[in-house]
Amino acid sequence: MSLTRQLLGKEAEAAAERFLRRKGYRILDRNVRVGRGELDIVARVGETLIFVEVKARRTGRYGGVAYAVTARKERQLVQLAARYLARHRLENQSCRFDVLLYDAGTPASPILEHIEHAFEVAGDDRRW
Repeated sequence: MSLTRQLLGKEAEAAAERFLRRKGYRILDRNVRVGRGELDIVARVGETLIFVEVKARRTGRYGGVAYAVTARKERQLVQLAARYLARHRLENQSCRFDVLLYDAGTPASPILEHIEHAFEVAGDDRRW
């Protein structure tokens, strides 16, 4: 990964954290390595644990940030979240997955879009 891309990712995650805190999210972890993957942000709102994937783009090429979370990425995030829950011995924990899109197309004022409940997890009640 290029240095420019790494810096954009760090900038996006910092902006995402500030944004989520202003919305009342309590940030528990950032950049959590779980096996071969990473959870960008783990937060809590009330009794719900929220796994937030942060996606940043500078251009609309390839559909822009909205197309950055593929079905494959969703499956990976679910697996990483399950490992996180096991590591922290969290059972019957209400969880959800959000995506925070960071569009840096206009450097002076990047656009943040928060998609709550970005995708569904197979199962009756979304508890692991």
